[in-house]
Amino acid sequence: MPYIPNSREDQKKMLEMIGAKRVEDLFAPIPDALRLKEPLPLPAPLPEAELVRHLEALAFKNRPGCLSFAGGGVYDHFIPAAVWNLAGRPEFLTAYTPYQAEVAQGTLQVIYEYQTHLCRLTGMDVANASMYDGATAMAEAAMMAVAHTGRRRIVVSDTVSPLYRQVLATMAAARDTEIVVLPSNDGVTSPDALKKAMTDRTACLIMAQPNFFGMLEELEDAVTAIHAAGGLFIMIFDPISLGILKTPAEYQADIAVGEGQALGIPRNFGGPLLGLFTCRQEYIRRIPGRLVGRTVDVDGKTGFVLTLQTREQHIRREKATSNICTNEALCATAATIYLSLMGRQGLPRVARLATERAHYLADKIASRKGYAVPSRRPFFKEFVVETPKPAKEIITALSREGIVAGIDLSRWYPGMERRLLVAATEMVSFADCDTFVDHLGNVSG
Repeated sequence: MPYIPNSREDQKKMLEMIGAKRVEDLFAPIPDALRLKEPLPLPAPLPEAELVRHLEALAFKNRPGCLSFAGGGVYDHFIPAAVWNLAGRPEFLTAYTPYQAEVAQGTLQVIYEYQTHLCRLTGMDVANASMYDGATAMAEAAMMAVAHTGRRRIVVSDTVSPLYRQVLATMAAARDTEIVVLPSNDGVTSPDALKKAMTDRTACLIMAQPNFFGMLEELEDAVTAIHAAGGLFIMIFDPISLGILKTPAEYQADIAVGEGQALGIPRNFGGPLLGLFTCRQEYIRRIPGRLVGRTVDVDGKTGFVLTLQTREQHIRREKATSNICTNEALCATAATIYLSLMGRQGLPRVARLATERAHYLADKIASRKGYAVPSRRPFFKEFVVETPKPAKEIITALSREGIVAGIDLSRWYPGMERRLLVAATEMVSFADCDTFVDHLGNVSG
Protein backbone atom coordinates (compact mmCIF):
# COMPACT_ATOMS: atom_id res chain seq x y z
CA MET A 1 0.00 0.00 0.00
CA PRO A 2 1.33 3.51 -0.72
CA TYR A 3 2.17 5.69 2.24
CA ILE A 4 -0.54 8.32 2.77
CA PRO A 5 0.31 11.11 5.23
CA ASN A 6 -2.65 11.42 7.57
CA SER A 7 -1.34 13.60 10.34
CA ARG A 8 -0.51 17.28 10.47
CA GLU A 9 3.06 16.41 11.42
CA ASP A 10 3.49 14.23 8.34
CA GLN A 11 2.06 16.93 6.10
CA LYS A 12 4.37 19.52 7.65
CA LYS A 13 7.42 17.34 6.96
CA MET A 14 6.41 16.83 3.33
CA LEU A 15 5.88 20.57 2.83
CA GLU A 16 9.30 21.29 4.32
CA MET A 17 10.93 18.82 1.91
CA ILE A 18 9.59 20.73 -1.11
CA GLY A 19 10.24 24.14 0.39
CA ALA A 20 6.63 25.11 1.09
CA LYS A 21 5.22 26.46 4.32
CA ARG A 22 1.52 25.83 3.74
CA VAL A 23 -0.63 23.65 1.50
CA GLU A 24 -1.98 26.89 -0.01
CA ASP A 25 1.52 27.60 -1.38
CA LEU A 26 1.03 24.74 -3.84
CA PHE A 27 -1.79 26.71 -5.48
CA ALA A 28 0.17 29.94 -5.83
CA PRO A 29 0.43 29.69 -9.67
CA ILE A 30 -3.38 29.98 -9.91
CA PRO A 31 -4.31 33.70 -10.23
CA ASP A 32 -5.92 35.06 -7.12
CA ALA A 33 -8.98 36.20 -9.08
CA LEU A 34 -9.74 32.59 -10.02
CA ARG A 35 -9.43 31.16 -6.51
CA LEU A 36 -12.38 30.69 -4.16
CA LYS A 37 -12.44 33.03 -1.18
CA GLU A 38 -14.96 30.89 0.69
CA PRO A 39 -16.35 27.34 0.45
CA LEU A 40 -18.84 26.59 -2.33
CA PRO A 41 -22.44 27.03 -1.16
CA LEU A 42 -23.29 23.37 -1.55
CA PRO A 43 -26.17 21.76 0.35
CA ALA A 44 -25.49 19.21 3.04
CA PRO A 45 -24.97 15.58 1.98
CA LEU A 46 -28.09 13.44 1.54
CA PRO A 47 -28.66 9.74 2.14
CA GLU A 48 -28.67 7.78 -1.12
CA ALA A 49 -32.44 7.22 -1.21
CA GLU A 50 -33.14 10.92 -0.70
CA LEU A 51 -30.51 11.88 -3.27
CA VAL A 52 -32.13 9.62 -5.88
CA ARG A 53 -35.53 11.23 -5.24
CA HIS A 54 -33.99 14.69 -5.52
CA LEU A 55 -32.33 13.87 -8.85
CA GLU A 56 -35.55 12.35 -10.19
CA ALA A 57 -37.42 15.53 -9.26
CA LEU A 58 -34.88 17.59 -11.18
CA ALA A 59 -35.14 15.25 -14.19
CA PHE A 60 -38.94 15.58 -14.25
CA LYS A 61 -38.55 19.30 -14.83
CA ASN A 62 -37.52 18.44 -18.40
CA ARG A 63 -40.52 18.55 -20.67
CA PRO A 64 -40.97 15.15 -22.35
CA GLY A 65 -42.48 14.66 -25.76
CA CYS A 66 -41.44 17.96 -27.32
CA LEU A 67 -41.82 18.38 -31.05
CA SER A 68 -38.34 19.21 -32.27
CA PHE A 69 -37.51 21.09 -35.46
CA ALA A 70 -33.95 21.92 -34.40
CA GLY A 71 -30.92 20.62 -36.27
CA GLY A 72 -27.71 22.45 -36.94
CA GLY A 73 -25.61 19.28 -36.83
CA VAL A 74 -27.48 17.11 -34.30
CA TYR A 75 -30.73 15.55 -35.57
CA ASP A 76 -33.70 13.57 -34.34
CA HIS A 77 -33.56 10.43 -36.47
CA PHE A 78 -35.25 7.13 -35.69
CA ILE A 79 -33.06 4.64 -33.82
CA PRO A 80 -34.12 0.98 -34.17
CA ALA A 81 -34.42 -0.77 -30.80
CA ALA A 82 -31.83 -3.35 -31.85
CA VAL A 83 -29.06 -0.72 -32.07
CA TRP A 84 -28.61 -0.10 -28.36
CA ASN A 85 -29.84 -3.53 -27.28
CA LEU A 86 -26.75 -4.83 -29.07
CA ALA A 87 -24.37 -1.91 -28.48
CA GLY A 88 -25.30 -1.94 -24.79
CA ARG A 89 -24.14 -5.50 -24.24
CA PRO A 90 -21.30 -5.66 -21.66
CA GLU A 91 -18.66 -6.75 -24.16
CA PHE A 92 -19.26 -3.56 -26.15
CA LEU A 93 -20.31 -1.15 -23.43
CA THR A 94 -17.30 -1.65 -21.19
CA ALA A 95 -14.62 -2.06 -23.87
CA TYR A 96 -11.99 0.67 -24.04
CA THR A 97 -9.53 1.44 -26.84
CA PRO A 98 -7.33 -1.67 -26.82
CA TYR A 99 -3.71 -0.99 -25.95
CA GLN A 100 -2.87 -4.68 -26.22
CA ALA A 101 -4.93 -4.48 -29.34
CA GLU A 102 -4.72 -7.93 -30.87
CA VAL A 103 -6.07 -9.51 -27.68
CA ALA A 104 -9.40 -7.70 -28.26
CA GLN A 105 -10.34 -9.38 -31.54
CA GLY A 106 -14.06 -8.62 -31.15
CA THR A 107 -13.46 -4.90 -30.66
CA LEU A 108 -11.11 -4.77 -33.64
CA GLN A 109 -13.57 -6.64 -35.84
CA VAL A 110 -16.36 -4.16 -35.02
CA ILE A 111 -14.08 -1.22 -35.86
CA TYR A 112 -13.03 -2.93 -39.10
CA GLU A 113 -16.70 -3.40 -40.03
CA TYR A 114 -17.31 0.28 -39.18
CA GLN A 115 -14.49 1.36 -41.51
CA THR A 116 -15.88 -0.89 -44.25
CA HIS A 117 -19.36 0.61 -43.92
CA LEU A 118 -17.96 4.15 -44.18
CA CYS A 119 -15.96 3.35 -47.30
CA ARG A 120 -19.02 1.81 -48.95
CA LEU A 121 -21.20 4.74 -47.89
CA THR A 122 -18.86 7.47 -49.12
CA GLY A 123 -17.09 5.68 -51.97
CA MET A 124 -13.74 6.72 -50.47
CA ASP A 125 -10.76 4.37 -50.25
CA VAL A 126 -9.90 4.56 -46.54
CA ALA A 127 -11.75 5.27 -43.28
CA ASN A 128 -10.12 5.55 -39.88
CA ALA A 129 -11.32 4.15 -36.56
CA SER A 130 -13.49 7.18 -35.75
CA MET A 131 -12.85 10.64 -34.35
CA TYR A 132 -14.34 12.62 -31.47
CA ASP A 133 -16.97 14.45 -33.57
CA GLY A 134 -17.53 16.12 -36.91
CA ALA A 135 -15.82 19.35 -35.86
CA THR A 136 -12.54 17.74 -34.80
CA ALA A 137 -12.65 15.47 -37.85
CA MET A 138 -12.81 18.56 -40.09
CA ALA A 139 -10.01 20.30 -38.20
CA GLU A 140 -7.83 17.17 -38.40
CA ALA A 141 -8.53 16.97 -42.14
CA ALA A 142 -7.38 20.58 -42.58
CA MET A 143 -4.16 19.94 -40.63
CA MET A 144 -3.61 16.83 -42.74
CA ALA A 145 -3.92 18.94 -45.91
CA VAL A 146 -1.45 21.49 -44.53
CA ALA A 147 1.06 18.73 -43.76
CA HIS A 148 0.61 17.10 -47.17
CA THR A 149 0.89 20.24 -49.29
CA GLY A 150 3.39 22.16 -47.17
CA ARG A 151 1.10 25.19 -47.51
CA ARG A 152 -0.34 27.14 -44.60
CA ARG A 153 -3.54 28.66 -45.98
CA ILE A 154 -6.93 27.07 -45.34
CA VAL A 155 -10.01 28.28 -47.22
CA VAL A 156 -13.39 27.46 -45.69
CA SER A 157 -16.88 28.62 -46.63
CA ASP A 158 -19.00 30.46 -44.08
CA THR A 159 -21.76 27.99 -44.96
CA VAL A 160 -19.75 25.41 -42.99
CA SER A 161 -21.03 25.08 -39.42
CA PRO A 162 -19.76 28.00 -37.32
CA LEU A 163 -19.08 25.56 -34.50
CA TYR A 164 -16.82 23.53 -36.78
CA ARG A 165 -15.03 26.71 -37.84
CA GLN A 166 -14.42 27.65 -34.21
CA VAL A 167 -12.69 24.32 -33.58
CA LEU A 168 -10.65 24.80 -36.76
CA ALA A 169 -9.55 28.26 -35.61
CA THR A 170 -8.47 26.86 -32.25
CA MET A 171 -6.33 24.14 -33.82
CA ALA A 172 -4.87 26.42 -36.48
CA ALA A 173 -3.93 29.19 -34.03
CA ALA A 174 -0.92 27.31 -32.67
CA ARG A 175 0.32 26.20 -36.10
CA ASP A 176 0.94 29.54 -37.81
CA THR A 177 -1.86 28.75 -40.26
CA GLU A 178 -4.04 31.32 -42.03
CA ILE A 179 -7.77 30.75 -42.33
CA VAL A 180 -9.74 32.48 -45.09
CA VAL A 181 -13.54 32.43 -44.70
CA LEU A 182 -15.52 32.69 -47.93
CA PRO A 183 -18.76 34.72 -47.87
CA SER A 184 -22.07 33.23 -48.96
CA ASN A 185 -24.86 34.47 -51.18
CA ASP A 186 -28.43 33.18 -51.12
CA GLY A 187 -27.43 30.41 -48.73
CA VAL A 188 -24.50 29.03 -50.76
CA THR A 189 -20.84 29.87 -51.20
CA SER A 190 -20.03 32.86 -53.40
CA PRO A 191 -18.39 31.46 -56.58
CA ASP A 192 -16.54 34.71 -57.28
CA ALA A 193 -14.99 34.82 -53.81
CA LEU A 194 -14.06 31.16 -54.12
CA LYS A 195 -12.16 31.65 -57.37
CA LYS A 196 -10.23 34.62 -55.97
CA ALA A 197 -9.19 32.60 -52.91
CA MET A 198 -7.59 29.80 -54.95
CA THR A 199 -3.85 30.53 -55.03
CA ASP A 200 -0.61 28.56 -54.98
CA ARG A 201 -0.55 29.09 -51.19
CA THR A 202 -3.90 27.37 -50.56
CA ALA A 203 -3.59 24.01 -48.82
CA CYS A 204 -7.26 23.08 -48.96
CA LEU A 205 -10.82 24.18 -49.59
CA ILE A 206 -13.49 23.08 -47.10
CA MET A 207 -17.17 22.98 -48.06
CA ALA A 208 -20.22 21.10 -46.79
CA GLN A 209 -22.83 19.19 -48.78
CA PRO A 210 -25.50 19.90 -47.67
CA ASN A 211 -24.21 23.02 -45.96
CA PHE A 212 -25.10 24.44 -42.52
CA PHE A 213 -28.22 26.11 -43.94
CA GLY A 214 -29.35 22.82 -45.46
CA MET A 215 -28.67 24.09 -49.00
CA LEU A 216 -26.98 22.03 -51.72
CA GLU A 217 -23.79 23.62 -53.02
CA GLU A 218 -22.50 23.59 -56.60
CA LEU A 219 -19.34 21.64 -55.82
CA GLU A 220 -18.07 20.65 -59.26
CA ASP A 221 -16.52 24.03 -60.13
CA ALA A 222 -15.15 24.39 -56.60
CA VAL A 223 -13.37 21.03 -56.81
CA THR A 224 -11.92 21.91 -60.20
CA ALA A 225 -10.65 25.25 -58.87
CA ILE A 226 -8.88 23.87 -55.78
CA HIS A 227 -7.31 21.00 -57.70
CA ALA A 228 -6.07 23.41 -60.37
CA ALA A 229 -4.42 25.40 -57.57
CA GLY A 230 -2.70 22.25 -56.27
CA GLY A 231 -4.71 22.03 -53.04
CA LEU A 232 -6.97 19.38 -51.54
CA PHE A 233 -10.75 19.39 -51.43
CA ILE A 234 -12.30 18.53 -48.06
CA MET A 235 -16.01 17.73 -48.14
CA ILE A 236 -18.21 17.65 -45.05
CA PHE A 237 -21.14 15.27 -45.55
CA ASP A 238 -24.32 14.26 -43.75
CA PRO A 239 -24.27 10.43 -43.75
CA ILE A 240 -28.06 10.20 -44.09
CA SER A 241 -27.96 12.42 -47.19
CA LEU A 242 -25.75 9.89 -48.97
CA GLY A 243 -28.82 7.71 -49.33
CA ILE A 244 -29.94 10.00 -52.16
CA LEU A 245 -27.12 12.48 -52.92
CA LYS A 246 -23.81 12.04 -54.73
CA THR A 247 -21.02 10.58 -52.66
CA PRO A 248 -17.79 12.43 -51.77
CA ALA A 249 -15.95 10.09 -54.15
CA GLU A 250 -18.26 11.13 -57.00
CA TYR A 251 -17.43 14.77 -56.21
CA GLN A 252 -13.69 13.90 -56.41
CA ALA A 253 -13.13 14.81 -52.76
CA ASP A 254 -9.66 14.15 -51.39
CA ILE A 255 -10.84 13.94 -47.78
CA ALA A 256 -14.43 13.54 -46.62
CA VAL A 257 -15.54 14.02 -43.02
CA GLY A 258 -18.83 14.28 -41.18
CA GLU A 259 -20.83 13.87 -38.01
CA GLY A 260 -22.13 10.36 -37.36
CA GLN A 261 -24.69 11.19 -34.66
CA ALA A 262 -27.55 10.54 -37.09
CA LEU A 263 -26.43 6.91 -37.39
CA GLY A 264 -28.21 5.57 -34.33
CA ILE A 265 -26.85 7.86 -31.61
CA PRO A 266 -29.30 9.77 -29.38
CA ARG A 267 -29.09 13.56 -29.22
CA ASN A 268 -28.45 13.57 -25.44
CA PHE A 269 -28.37 17.38 -25.25
CA GLY A 270 -25.44 17.43 -27.69
CA GLY A 271 -23.19 14.46 -27.05
CA PRO A 272 -21.39 12.14 -27.22
CA LEU A 273 -20.90 12.45 -30.95
CA LEU A 274 -19.01 10.50 -33.60
CA GLY A 275 -16.51 11.90 -36.08
CA LEU A 276 -16.41 10.28 -39.53
CA PHE A 277 -13.13 10.51 -41.45
CA THR A 278 -12.36 9.10 -44.90
CA CYS A 279 -9.81 9.86 -47.59
CA ARG A 280 -8.24 8.64 -50.80
CA GLN A 281 -5.64 5.88 -50.74
CA GLU A 282 -2.72 8.18 -51.54
CA TYR A 283 -3.15 10.04 -48.23
CA ILE A 284 -3.31 6.95 -46.03
CA ARG A 285 0.09 7.61 -44.41
CA ARG A 286 -1.11 10.98 -43.12
CA ILE A 287 -4.49 9.93 -41.75
CA PRO A 288 -4.92 10.79 -38.05
CA GLY A 289 -5.77 8.26 -35.39
CA ARG A 290 -5.51 4.64 -36.37
CA LEU A 291 -6.71 2.00 -38.80
CA VAL A 292 -7.81 -1.56 -38.20
CA GLY A 293 -6.74 -4.08 -40.81
CA ARG A 294 -7.71 -7.67 -41.56
CA THR A 295 -5.07 -10.36 -42.02
CA VAL A 296 -4.44 -14.09 -41.40
CA ASP A 297 -2.36 -15.72 -38.69
CA VAL A 298 0.23 -18.49 -39.07
CA ASP A 299 -2.59 -21.04 -39.16
CA GLY A 300 -4.43 -19.20 -41.92
CA LYS A 301 -7.21 -17.96 -39.63
CA THR A 302 -8.66 -14.48 -40.11
CA GLY A 303 -7.44 -11.95 -37.58
CA PHE A 304 -7.68 -8.20 -37.02
CA VAL A 305 -4.83 -5.85 -36.13
CA LEU A 306 -4.25 -2.19 -35.41
CA THR A 307 -2.11 -0.73 -38.15
CA LEU A 308 -0.83 2.71 -39.18
CA GLN A 309 -1.06 4.03 -35.63
CA THR A 310 0.09 7.58 -36.27
CA ARG A 311 -0.48 9.21 -32.90
CA GLU A 312 2.50 10.38 -30.88
CA GLN A 313 2.16 7.59 -28.30
CA HIS A 314 2.92 4.94 -30.88
CA ILE A 315 5.68 6.48 -33.01
CA ARG A 316 8.34 9.16 -32.70
CA ARG A 317 6.68 12.44 -31.78
CA GLU A 318 8.09 14.32 -34.77
CA LYS A 319 6.56 11.75 -37.13
CA ALA A 320 3.10 11.73 -35.54
CA THR A 321 0.31 13.02 -37.77
CA SER A 322 -1.93 13.92 -34.83
CA ASN A 323 -2.14 13.62 -31.07
CA ILE A 324 -5.81 12.57 -31.14
CA CYS A 325 -6.15 9.73 -28.66
CA THR A 326 -9.12 7.50 -27.94
CA ASN A 327 -11.68 6.77 -30.64
CA GLU A 328 -15.45 6.81 -30.17
CA ALA A 329 -15.64 3.01 -30.22
CA LEU A 330 -19.04 2.65 -28.55
CA CYS A 331 -20.65 5.24 -30.85
CA ALA A 332 -18.90 3.64 -33.83
CA THR A 333 -20.37 0.29 -32.77
CA ALA A 334 -23.87 1.81 -32.69
CA ALA A 335 -23.32 3.36 -36.13
CA THR A 336 -22.12 0.02 -37.49
CA ILE A 337 -25.25 -1.74 -36.21
CA TYR A 338 -27.48 1.05 -37.55
CA LEU A 339 -25.97 0.89 -41.03
CA SER A 340 -26.14 -2.91 -41.03
CA LEU A 341 -29.84 -2.80 -40.14
CA MET A 342 -30.71 -0.07 -42.66
CA GLY A 343 -28.77 -1.49 -45.57
CA ARG A 344 -28.96 -0.33 -49.18
CA GLN A 345 -32.74 0.10 -49.10
CA GLY A 346 -33.29 1.53 -45.61
CA LEU A 347 -30.89 4.46 -45.72
CA PRO A 348 -32.28 5.94 -48.98
CA ARG A 349 -35.79 5.59 -47.53
CA VAL A 350 -34.81 7.54 -44.40
CA ALA A 351 -33.24 10.24 -46.58
CA ARG A 352 -36.31 10.48 -48.81
CA LEU A 353 -38.69 10.70 -45.85
CA ALA A 354 -36.64 13.48 -44.24
CA THR A 355 -36.51 15.40 -47.54
CA GLU A 356 -40.24 14.94 -48.08
CA ARG A 357 -41.11 16.22 -44.61
CA ALA A 358 -38.74 19.20 -44.85
CA HIS A 359 -40.08 20.35 -48.22
CA TYR A 360 -43.68 19.95 -47.08
CA LEU A 361 -42.92 22.05 -44.00
CA ALA A 362 -41.08 24.73 -46.00
CA ASP A 363 -44.05 25.13 -48.35
CA LYS A 364 -46.50 25.38 -45.44
CA ILE A 365 -44.39 27.99 -43.62
CA ALA A 366 -43.90 30.05 -46.78
CA SER A 367 -47.70 30.23 -47.17
CA ARG A 368 -48.07 31.86 -43.75
CA LYS A 369 -48.38 35.63 -43.64
CA GLY A 370 -45.20 37.28 -42.41
CA TYR A 371 -43.03 34.20 -43.02
CA ALA A 372 -40.87 33.33 -46.03
CA VAL A 373 -38.28 30.83 -47.15
CA PRO A 374 -35.78 33.32 -48.64
CA SER A 375 -33.87 30.87 -50.79
CA ARG A 376 -35.59 28.53 -53.20
CA ARG A 377 -32.42 26.63 -53.96
CA PRO A 378 -32.46 22.85 -53.46
CA PHE A 379 -32.10 21.74 -49.84
CA PHE A 380 -32.00 18.47 -47.96
CA LYS A 381 -33.71 18.23 -44.54
CA GLU A 382 -33.00 21.73 -43.26
CA PHE A 383 -33.81 25.24 -44.44
CA VAL A 384 -33.81 28.90 -43.39
CA VAL A 385 -37.03 30.75 -42.53
CA GLU A 386 -37.43 34.52 -42.53
CA THR A 387 -39.58 35.48 -39.55
CA PRO A 388 -41.78 38.53 -38.77
CA LYS A 389 -40.27 38.78 -35.27
CA PRO A 390 -36.76 38.07 -33.97
CA ALA A 391 -36.19 34.32 -34.15
CA LYS A 392 -35.22 34.29 -30.50
CA GLU A 393 -38.69 35.47 -29.49
CA ILE A 394 -40.38 32.81 -31.61
CA ILE A 395 -38.20 30.05 -30.14
CA THR A 396 -39.05 31.20 -26.61
CA ALA A 397 -42.78 31.46 -27.31
CA LEU A 398 -43.06 28.03 -28.95
CA SER A 399 -41.01 26.36 -26.22
CA ARG A 400 -43.94 27.10 -23.88
CA GLU A 401 -46.12 25.02 -26.22
CA GLY A 402 -43.75 22.05 -26.20
CA ILE A 403 -42.20 22.85 -29.58
CA VAL A 404 -38.51 23.36 -30.27
CA ALA A 405 -38.84 25.76 -33.19
CA GLY A 406 -35.28 25.68 -34.55
CA ILE A 407 -32.07 27.64 -34.20
CA ASP A 408 -31.60 31.40 -34.02
CA LEU A 409 -28.98 32.11 -36.72
CA SER A 410 -28.01 35.46 -35.23
CA ARG A 411 -25.96 33.52 -32.67
CA TRP A 412 -23.26 33.26 -35.33
CA TYR A 413 -24.37 35.41 -38.27
CA PRO A 414 -24.79 39.16 -37.55
CA GLY A 415 -27.81 40.63 -39.27
CA MET A 416 -29.78 37.36 -39.17
CA GLU A 417 -31.89 38.23 -36.12
CA ARG A 418 -35.01 37.29 -38.10
CA ARG A 419 -33.66 34.08 -39.57
CA LEU A 420 -34.63 30.71 -38.12
CA LEU A 421 -32.91 27.44 -39.09
CA VAL A 422 -35.55 24.69 -39.22
CA ALA A 423 -34.99 20.95 -39.67
CA ALA A 424 -37.44 18.11 -40.29
CA THR A 425 -36.65 14.40 -40.29
CA GLU A 426 -38.64 11.20 -40.65
CA MET A 427 -39.51 11.58 -36.93
CA VAL A 428 -42.06 14.35 -37.58
CA SER A 429 -45.34 13.60 -39.32
CA PHE A 430 -47.27 15.85 -41.69
CA ALA A 431 -49.66 16.51 -38.79
CA ASP A 432 -46.71 17.58 -36.62
CA CYS A 433 -45.65 19.99 -39.36
CA ASP A 434 -49.16 21.42 -39.50
CA THR A 435 -49.17 21.90 -35.72
CA PHE A 436 -45.85 23.72 -35.90
CA VAL A 437 -47.06 26.03 -38.66
CA ASP A 438 -50.27 26.82 -36.77
CA HIS A 439 -48.27 27.85 -33.71
CA LEU A 440 -45.99 29.99 -35.88
CA GLY A 441 -49.07 31.79 -37.12
CA ASN A 442 -50.26 32.39 -33.55
CA VAL A 443 -46.87 33.83 -32.58
CA SER A 444 -46.84 36.25 -35.53
CA GLY A 445 -50.21 37.58 -34.43
